Amino acid sequence: MQDSIVIVGAGVIGLDVALILAENGYSHHTTIVAQHLPGDTSIDYTSPWAGANFSAISGSDKIALIWDKAGYKRLMKLAATDGPAAAIQKTQSFEYWDEKPAARKLESLADYLEDFTVIPSDKLIPGVEYGISFTSVSINAPQHIQYLKSQLEAQGVKFLRRKLEHLDSAFLSEHTKVVFNCIGNGARHLPGVQDQKCFPVRGQILLARAPQIGQNIIRHGKDYETYIIPRPHSNGNVVLGGYMQKNNGTGDTFAHESESIWKRTTTLVPSLDVPGTEILATFAGLRPGRLGGARIERETRIDDRIVVHNYGAGGTGYQAGFGMAMEAVSLALPYLKDLPNSSDIASPSSAENAAIRAKL
Repeated sequence: MQDSIVIVGAGVIGLDVALILAENGYSHHTTIVAQHLPGDTSIDYTSPWAGANFSAISGSDKIALIWDKAGYKRLMKLAATDGPAAAIQKTQSFEYWDEKPAARKLESLADYLEDFTVIPSDKLIPGVEYGISFTSVSINAPQHIQYLKSQLEAQGVKFLRRKLEHLDSAFLSEHTKVVFNCIGNGARHLPGVQDQKCFPVRGQILLARAPQIGQNIIRHGKDYETYIIPRPHSNGNVVLGGYMQKNNGTGDTFAHESESIWKRTTTLVPSLDVPGTEILATFAGLRPGRLGGARIERETRIDDRIVVHNYGAGGTGYQAGFGMAMEAVSLALPYLKDLPNSSDIASPSSAENAAIRAKL
């Protein structure tokens, strides 16, 4: 049945789960249910607003590093094989820290990032303690999620626009075996979830036309983030940011924040401040934060109904989402064995989970 598997949420996290399911032969069993779909621009829909790329913004814990590595491999491959259609391209990235990151994180990054280089101390910009460069990707977020939607629809995944009043409403029929809960910020308030560890993390960005900028450039401050991210296949547009305001849920934008973003980004990259640069728009977006990090967990509900929770990625959804999806799907596989096309997929042991990740 088309509703044997239901994914709640059509942000990049939910779309990545659908991709993994489709790769394993479950596309015709899968329906994505969401109030907002790719192409929408609601403040309650996080994914279109992102200045998306692969960066070293994630934490240094082992799980986050695994997710990032999986995401990097997948994004780099996509940029090489279907970049223009997917609105993604390889981009040189320079990242600076006011305080040196944890050794574990740096060792992990050096292990898999292409062209990883530590920037010599005499080449660092004033005020920073550490810097690296590597080959990354930049992503045109609104175009990319529309690409993912079209890819999934072509494989048979169904999209259903619907606002759920309770998580249990995602069990669309008696045939629904597994629900993936990928509702991002909605996890705090949706009955059936109401996770009080969740909170919005507000960001404000400027969208500028600056075709002279072709690199990702990021400064990780002690209490701020400044970034310049090219938006590929957009006539030279770049995303300038930003802010990381925890527990701030307003979608309003503020002139003083725009002024701060402009000052910080042009200080970081003086070539941004030239007569040809044009500010096109100002946006705010709400990242799905969560105390303790993302939740990926299987839950057995009343009548043995299975829910796999996958939310709380914060600002790392585009880079960590694919790895998160692999882990979430591995939790559901034992309950999907009797569906057609799943006979070759075994219940995942720890070793098999590693093999699943290796397929990335």
